[in-house]
Amino acid sequence: MANDSLPADEHDIPWKEAIEGAFPEFMAFYFPAAHADIDWRQRHVFLDKELHQVVRDAASGKKFVDLLARVTGVDAAQRLLYVHVEVQTQRDEDFAWRMFTYHHRLLDRWGRGVASFAVLADDSPSWRPSEYRVDVLGCRHVMSFPTAKLLDHEHRLAELKREANPFALVTAAHLTALRTRRDVGRRFAAKRELVRLLYAQGWERQRVIDLFAIIDWMLQLPKPLEQQVWQDIETIEGKADMKYVTSVERLAIERGREKWMAEGKAEGKAEGKAETLSRQLTRRFGPLPEWVGPRLQGATADQLDLWADRVLDAPTLLGVFDGH
Repeated sequence: MANDSLPADEHDIPWKEAIEGAFPEFMAFYFPAAHADIDWRQRHVFLDKELHQVVRDAASGKKFVDLLARVTGVDAAQRLLYVHVEVQTQRDEDFAWRMFTYHHRLLDRWGRGVASFAVLADDSPSWRPSEYRVDVLGCRHVMSFPTAKLLDHEHRLAELKREANPFALVTAAHLTALRTRRDVGRRFAAKRELVRLLYAQGWERQRVIDLFAIIDWMLQLPKPLEQQVWQDIETIEGKADMKYVTSVERLAIERGREKWMAEGKAEGKAEGKAETLSRQLTRRFGPLPEWVGPRLQGATADQLDLWADRVLDAPTLLGVFDGH
């Protein structure tokens, strides 16, 4: 079984779903000091559209997931706060620069009440970016940002499985995914255990469904083994006399995963087109100015196709992008 093929791991969408579904618990688990300075009795609001508008032209790197929430601080002098979160799954030498860039664009938009946090979900123990420094002609700027490294929890995997915070289980699922990339048998056993633990927590029905969808995504298995996991769920629910995941919800989970996979493939295809077009532009017009990279990274696949069609005939670099 260890040699059976596993689907490629893609975790950006489930992480975003997990954070939005339990944001106070997310902050409490990874950033407890900041959690204590937020008044969670007040409603928090996610600002996806606003975040996109602010950072869409910023210097781009390989992002995992980013999120912006408006919360209320416990300090009466600073009531409205904006919490920016990035989860990064791969080592990226430009990550600190991107955190710096996004943070300052958010400051420009909302003022002083902006805080940026990073969850490092990669598999490199030594990669721990936590600040960005720029020093030009004696003008120095330093930005430090709190980070949470998932690998730091690996030594207490058994303890994570007993904790009440849902992000203990999410962290365990992600670390297990990293451990079992090439071992179907271990992943199957680990997924069955995590599902049983999920049902043993006594959480409300919707949280169980939401967290199962996240675990199901992070620990994907070949179809026959997935069916065995569903049989386990039916057994657990039968013994406990509780029907959490109905057939309709099961279909929604499966279709949701298919939709997320399609979106991820489309995004990957656009990134490949952007890289190819960048090489073509460099060959035609020479070294590219700084504004070109973010423009390519923020473009749709259709825009990239249009610009690629113009590369041979446009008299100047600006002519490639003219009107779009």
